[in-house]
Parts: sequence; C-alpha cells; structure tokens
Amino acid sequence: MYEKISPPETGEKITFAEGKPIVPDHPILPFIRGDGTGVDLWPASQKVFDAAVQAAYGGKRKISWFKVYAGDEACEQYGTYQYLPEDTLKAIEEYGVAIKGPLTTPIGGGIRSLNVALRQIFDLYACVRPCRYYAGTPSPHKTPEKMDVIIYRENTEDIYLGIEWREGTEIVKKLIEYLNTDLIPSTPEHGKKQIRLDSGIGIKPISKTGTQRLVKRAIQNALRLPKEKQTVTLVHKGNIMKYTEGAFRDWGYELATTEFRQECVTERESWILSNKEENPDISLEDNAHKLEPGYDALTAEKKEEACAEVKAVLDAIWESHGNGKWKEKIMVNDRIADSIFQQLQTRPGEYSILATMNLNGDYLSDAAAAIVGGLGMGPGANIGDSCAIFEATHGTAPKHAGLDRVNPGSLILSGVMMLEYMGWQEAADLIKMGIEKAISNREVTYDLARLMEPPVKPPLKCSEFADAIIKYFG
Repeated sequence: MYEKISPPETGEKITFAEGKPIVPDHPILPFIRGDGTGVDLWPASQKVFDAAVQAAYGGKRKISWFKVYAGDEACEQYGTYQYLPEDTLKAIEEYGVAIKGPLTTPIGGGIRSLNVALRQIFDLYACVRPCRYYAGTPSPHKTPEKMDVIIYRENTEDIYLGIEWREGTEIVKKLIEYLNTDLIPSTPEHGKKQIRLDSGIGIKPISKTGTQRLVKRAIQNALRLPKEKQTVTLVHKGNIMKYTEGAFRDWGYELATTEFRQECVTERESWILSNKEENPDISLEDNAHKLEPGYDALTAEKKEEACAEVKAVLDAIWESHGNGKWKEKIMVNDRIADSIFQQLQTRPGEYSILATMNLNGDYLSDAAAAIVGGLGMGPGANIGDSCAIFEATHGTAPKHAGLDRVNPGSLILSGVMMLEYMGWQEAADLIKMGIEKAISNREVTYDLARLMEPPVKPPLKCSEFADAIIKYFG
C-alpha cells in the first residue's frame, strides 16, 4: 500500500462516527517531524507526550507513532518537489488523527502552502486556536491572565481558497472587461464603479454550508465550558462586505437559533427579554424603543420592523428563555472584525469563543497569541468530520535548526489539544500543569528567558525544557 513507509506493527486505527473520533487504547498516530527546527522540536515533544500518557495511564494506554513525510524531508525521501507524497496522504486518511511540526513553503509552482493544501485535501474546515496565559510567561500586555479565548477559524473558504489571476494575463483582461461592461452596470447598487484595468483579481467565496458547520463546532465547544465562558462571538466585516462577511454573521445566527434553539440566546434577544423582565407590561413599541437607540429617527416602516422583531422573539422564546432562563443559555453575539482586535487588547476577559472567517481568523489568532507569549506558545488544530491534524503554528526558523534551543511549546500544546480531542484529558492536564510550573519557576528556553525580568541566564535547551515539563508531572 505504501511506497516508502510502514505503519507500526502494533496499534489500532482511530475511526470516526458523526464527526467524532473513536479512539482505542493503543492508537497509531502519523506524525510529520517538520522542517527546520522540527528536527529539535519533535523529539522533545514526543518525549513529553509519551511521558504524560505513561504517567496518566500506567501502560493501559500508549501511542504507536507512525513517521510520515512532508516538506523538505519528503523531498529527501521521495525526490525533488515531492513535498506532499501520496504515502503521507494515504496514511493520514487511513489513521485519521495526525500531528506535525512546522513545514517549509515550497519554492516555485505547484503547491502554494503545504498547510493550506492539507486543510483542503482533508476538508479540515475548523482551525482551532486556543490562546490562554500560563503564569510567569513574559507578555507585553498588562493583564495577559485575562486572555482565555478559543478561535474557530473557517479553514477552507474566503480568499484562502486561492482562486486568483495575475494582472495583465488574458483571463484577467477578459474577466475585468466582463465585470466592467456587463455585470457591474447591471447591478444598480454598484453605481458607476469600475475595476482598474491593471488589477489582479481574486475571489472571496463564503458559503452557508461552510459557515454553519464551523459555527456548529464552536457552539458544541461552548456547551462543554463553564457557564461563565459560554459565549460565542461571530467576527465579521459585514458592515462593508454584506453578501460574504455579513452573510457569515446571518447564517451563524440562523444556525444558533434553529439547531441550537434551546441552548442559545442571541444578544438582541437577551435585550428584548430583559426589557420585558424589567417591566412585564411593556408595550412592543416601548420595547423596540429600548432595543433601537435611534428609534425616534426611524421611518415608519423601520419602526414597524423593530416592533415585529420584538413580537417574534417574545412569541418564540418567552416561555423557554424568559424570566431569566436566558442567562443559563449560550450567548451568541457578533462583533466587527476591526473592533474585536481592539477589544481583545482592552477587554480580553469579555470573550470566550470567536468564530471567524479564514483571513480574519488568521490575523486574530496571531494577535491573541502575542498577548500570551507569542507563537512559540500558540497551539493549533485543523479539524474535519473524518480527520484532524494538530500543528505547531510558527515557522521553520531554519537558522536555528539543530541547535537544540527553540521553544517546543507550540508543538507540545498542540499535542495537548490532540490528547483532549482523543478524550485523554488526564494526560493533557499533566502536560499543562508541567508547562505552567516550568515557566513559573523560570525554567524556559531563550525566547522567553530573554524577556523575563531579570533575564534567565542560561536559558534551557529545547530538550531540557521538555525534561523540565516532565519533572513537574509529580
């Protein structure tokens, strides 16, 4: 079946049912070492994973690791430009859950990004990026401990679909002419807009299917959290891109108020319910007036729409959500993308789960990671209905490769996510405890050591940081 790799002789496959993994006690897990510093990161990380599983389960559970290849290491094994060999794709498809270090971006034509390619090939539509603070981690933020969010980034659509055409090519000339001559003038809302003839063109597809399956996973995660963290925020720029990002917001609300009607309340619904709770005899018009601060300036038609919204909400959910019952539901709200960047800096404690489109999520997850220690401490997962790949979120840093000095935190914490996904919470908790104690005791690699006050000298090596984590398993 495979050309140049062989699965372990012991272990079993992870299977899936209704989008959830069924994990045996001795699963076979493919791993990609990664390029550049992957040569240091993977051995340190695997050592931590194995030690945690052994400490948590005493041999009852064990991972059988299956080495597969991607990136530069794959080219060494399979030949030039074989960055993503068929062997690797077959192994991930067969065994379902995999983990990888950082991968190089191929030079030249073909695959633009190995990470994006893996997400699209396996339909890993949910990029999950938790950002939480570990005590003692140096941060530029005054109160980094308030940051504890999980970002659900749609992984397969938006401009990352990669459908674009270069300026000056024949197809772009034809496309611009068609848009400028036929499509744009035929749509009155576009007025006299025209695309410059020296433009490159890309498309930004956002689908209802893609949106709602992502928001569904975000809400399902919220259901597992403590009550005070049960908020899902839809992040968008719908005030400008109404039919893509605005639709993402609308479809997210639709999913929450249909499939999760008994579990969710929207922010606007909570206002309507609160108004009636404060004044049981409030009229529809007075409730609408409180709901819309600019109510008096609205046209008669808009006022009627506001009153109709109030009536529809009260008719639909007063019995199930009224009289304070909505306070026990998952709160679903939305925020404009540029606003949420600012609010993560100024009011991080107000947010729990962010559901975003691809590009916004890319920016947001890195910005949030900076508050809690940077990408070296930022884990990531790419999850679909029949496959999941966990990954370090930083680059390959080839100038540091082989020096045993880089921080393995991102890859180790991605492994924590993998263990949690597998239902092995005890092992995951040991690693989180070990990391927090190591950092609190200033046993850190150079990237964190140089930012601490006073700086830690000498810092730990990559492999030594792994040993420090394991030491605190107790």
